[in-house]
Amino acid sequence: MGKIVSIEPFLLGKQTTSAQWASLMVLVRVTTSDGQVGWGETVTALRSKTMVESVRSISRIFIGKDPFNVEKNRLEWYKHDFNNSISLESTSAFSAIDIACWDLIGKYTGEPVHRLLGGVTREKVKIYANGWYSDCVSPEDFTKKAREVVSKGYKALKFDPFGANFNYISKEGIDIAEKRVKAVREAVGEDVDILIEHHGRFNYSSAIDVAKMLEKYNPLFVEEPVHPEDIQGLKKYRENTSLKVALGERIINKAYAVLFMNEGLVDFLQADLYRIGGITEAKKISGIAEAFDVDMAFHNAQGPILNAASIQLDAVIPNFLIQESFYDWFPQWKRDLIRDSTPVEGGYAIVPKRPGIGVEINEKVIEENVVKGEEYLNPEEPIWVVKGTWRDS
Repeated sequence: MGKIVSIEPFLLGKQTTSAQWASLMVLVRVTTSDGQVGWGETVTALRSKTMVESVRSISRIFIGKDPFNVEKNRLEWYKHDFNNSISLESTSAFSAIDIACWDLIGKYTGEPVHRLLGGVTREKVKIYANGWYSDCVSPEDFTKKAREVVSKGYKALKFDPFGANFNYISKEGIDIAEKRVKAVREAVGEDVDILIEHHGRFNYSSAIDVAKMLEKYNPLFVEEPVHPEDIQGLKKYRENTSLKVALGERIINKAYAVLFMNEGLVDFLQADLYRIGGITEAKKISGIAEAFDVDMAFHNAQGPILNAASIQLDAVIPNFLIQESFYDWFPQWKRDLIRDSTPVEGGYAIVPKRPGIGVEINEKVIEENVVKGEEYLNPEEPIWVVKGTWRDS
C-alpha cells in the first residue's frame, strides 16, 4: 500500500464562461509511492493563485501519509493550522486533498466511492441546471433560454433574477425581477421546479419584500435570501414568509451548519465539498442534517472533479434532495478533462461505477490548459453572478 509522495496543484483555464468565478480551475493530483494517482479540485473565485499556494503549503503535512487514514490526516492538519476553523483557504485546500484521497482509496480497492460510503440509495441523481442564463436581461431572454434548458430534459433550473440590485431593492427592481420569474415559470410550466438564487445580496427588509412577490410562483427553494452573516435578519425572514430556504455554500465546518439547523433557519443544506472538508466532512454533515430532518442539496458551481465527487455522495445519502450542476454550461475543455463521463441525461446524472470518484483524467487536457495569467475580474460586474446579468436593460 503506497504512501503519499507528491501533491501537485494545477491552475487551469482557457476562456471566461457564464460561470465567471469558475473560468479557472484548481486541479490537485495526489500521487503515492507505488504510482497510484488520485484527483481533487478546489475553489477559485478571486483566490486561484492563493489556493495553489495553500495546497502546496498543506502538502507538507500530507507527504508520507497513508491516504486511507482520512480522519487521522484531517486531525493532523487541524492541529497544525491554528486558523483552520475560520479559513476558507485552509479548509478548501484540505478539501481537494481529501477528495483525491478518496479517489485513491477507491482505486486501491477497485470500488467507486459510493460503495465505500454505504452503497447506493439511488442509481441516478436528480439535477438542477445552473449557468444557463448568461446575458439574460429581458423576460424574453429568460423565456428563450429556459425553454432550451427544459428541451435538454432538465426538470429543475435555478436563476438569479435581481439584476444589479444589492443590499436594497426598490419596488421597480422587484417588478423587473417578477417579470423575469414569471417568464421562466410560464416557459417551463408547473411540472418543472424553479429555484431562486439571491446570492446573499439583500438586507432582511428587502428580502421579505422579494419573498412576498415570489410566493405565487412556488419555487422549490430560495437560496441565501439575506447576507450570509445576518443571522438575525434570517430569523426575521423566516417569520415573514413560507418559502423554503436553502443555504450553506459558504459554511466551512460542521459547527456552522449546526448553528443554522438548530435555530430552524434552513430547510435544505447546500454544503459544498470544496469548502466543507471534502467527502469526509460532507458525509458527516449529511448525517447531522438527517437528524434535523434537513435534506441535502450540495452546492456545486466549479468543475468536473467536484461534480463527480458530489454525485458519488448524492448516491449514498438518504436525505438527498437535488444536485446543482453546470455540466452542460462548462467550457468544452472541462468536459474533455474527464472524457465527458458524467453527462446529464433526462435531468439526471447516472452514478459512475468506475473506481474512486468515477472519472478518468485526460492529462493531455491539463498540459493544454495550464495558465499563468491573472484571474478574470470585471469591475463593472461581480464575479459571483452569471455573466452578463448585472443589469436591468
